[in-house]
Amino acid sequence: MGALLLSTGAAQAEAKCRDDTVWLRGDWGSARFGVKVADDAEERARGLMFVEKMATGTGMFFVYQRPQVANFWMKNTLIPLDIIFADSRGVVQTVHPNAVPGDLTPIPGGSGIQYVLEINGGLAKSLGIVPGSVFQHPGIVQDTAAWACPTP
Repeated sequence: MGALLLSTGAAQAEAKCRDDTVWLRGDWGSARFGVKVADDAEERARGLMFVEKMATGTGMFFVYQRPQVANFWMKNTLIPLDIIFADSRGVVQTVHPNAVPGDLTPIPGGSGIQYVLEINGGLAKSLGIVPGSVFQHPGIVQDTAAWACPTP
């Protein structure tokens, strides 16, 4: 997984869609995260359980088949996480900061959620990631994506 890259413009134009990379952008600039994709029920259920540390600029990207009500929890999760919930277009709807390791309290992402990014706790706030920011990833339906992958 790659390191965090921050940019205010040039990198956005050159962003290349790869399965192991999620880009985010907003009024705050842009950032790239190296990710592991969880796109089946088993991977989504396991998530980042038992991970003792995670490099800055990495995370897990959850891809669902269709928009739905999304609730996460931190069972068996050992590190604090920011959980970023996005709709079917890849537009961030909810940012839950610093989810508490081991907490079984449901973390609501809202309805109509199709993509979720988990990153190190506190990073979303320090970067300025807020609702309205957008994801870019090839797993997002490109016909309707708010930030589609460049066409080759």
